[in-house]
Amino acid sequence: MALVLYGHPFSSYTQKVLMALYENRIPFEFRCLGPDTPQHGADWLRLWPLGKFPVLLDGERSLAESSIIIEYLQLTRGGPVRWLPDEPLAALDVRFLDRFFDLHVMTPVQHAVGGALTGDATKRQEALADAVEKLERAYAWLEGQLPGRTWAAGEAFTLADCAAAPSLFYADWTHPIGENYPTLRAYRARLLARPSFARAVDEARPYRPLFPLGAPDRD
Repeated sequence: MALVLYGHPFSSYTQKVLMALYENRIPFEFRCLGPDTPQHGADWLRLWPLGKFPVLLDGERSLAESSIIIEYLQLTRGGPVRWLPDEPLAALDVRFLDRFFDLHVMTPVQHAVGGALTGDATKRQEALADAVEKLERAYAWLEGQLPGRTWAAGEAFTLADCAAAPSLFYADWTHPIGENYPTLRAYRARLLARPSFARAVDEARPYRPLFPLGAPDRD
């Protein structure tokens, strides 16, 4: 039975899983969640009442949380790209970087987006200021970690890069990565050039007007 992925093309965490599926050319059915497909929304909420996406359905088994979904794909579908190294400590490093991008890059972006969605100018400004402070700290840390690495954890493309690509994509829209972070800027550019992420970005292009902070005319 083919895999089914519930999500939205403009969602960072959906893009994270899409990258893993595209990298290893795993067949799946995509069920977009939105007002035009209420039946998908009803099915999705039955699978995961917490109302977060993406959700993966594999026969009778459903999985939530993007990192768990990608690990599950490695365990059950395999493929040329391995998302976690076999060596336990190396795998721990990859899992840490995955958490770093989700928690310390994407979460501040979501906070800024949430402030903008309130429609309240003060809340928008406060949320953005908080996000800028946190993103600057994350950018500085990453700038110190990435020299000498092609990808987040070294030469292999891993789970950490699936987390990094959409996180840094939207983070740079929220608070541009400054020229004082050349290594991080170059890493983001490599991620954008990766065919799996380039495909996810192109599929999400029609939804750019939805970005409440204003999508830049680039990328």
